[in-house]
Amino acid sequence: MATLLHLDSSLFPQERSVSRDVAASFRTAWEAEHPDGTVVHRDLAADPLPHLDGVAASAGFAPPETHTPEQAAAYALRDRLARELEEADAVLIGAPMYNFTVPSTLKAWLDQVILQGRTAGSDSPSAAGTPTVVVASRGGGYGPGTPREHWEFVQNYLGKVLGEAMGLELEFVVPELTLAPATPGMESLIELAEVSRAKAHELAEARGKALAARLTAAA
Repeated sequence: MATLLHLDSSLFPQERSVSRDVAASFRTAWEAEHPDGTVVHRDLAADPLPHLDGVAASAGFAPPETHTPEQAAAYALRDRLARELEEADAVLIGAPMYNFTVPSTLKAWLDQVILQGRTAGSDSPSAAGTPTVVVASRGGGYGPGTPREHWEFVQNYLGKVLGEAMGLELEFVVPELTLAPATPGMESLIELAEVSRAKAHELAEARGKALAARLTAAA
């Protein structure tokens, strides 16, 4: 049966988080097509991973038989995270923009899961080709032609890391202006925010159905 790896990184619960809410539309559509499938869900905000330290980093470059006990313990986590990614048939990531980039908890997952010569840094990364949808919500507007276009370090960063370095088949769903309903001075943008959020839900649901159908057909 198909396996979906689902990562959430928003600090807030679903009723207050656009990235969680939109990602839920994808997951609901996916599960409807794969009721007997497996979802591996990591809530990186509720259960954060340790940030990479010198022990864990050095373990990634040393043969396992040479690991100290501390390196072995650190590498076991990195290996488990890498295997979760490698065994997934599809990946769903909620990546809200915090201070112009990804949450530090998501960066911690990336630092742990990127193993040079395995998940990255080779001609054929171990999870290359895995379809991956990133819900990249953001409080303002950062699209082409906007004043803050050059402050966008979520899509730009994840596109390089997940797409180019790790070889994942990457697609973004981008609900914008999420702060408009609660931010003085953004009242005129509330309608645009609602349209953006509705389109994001629609696209996430469609991608969930399409990827599930694609994997079913390939089985």
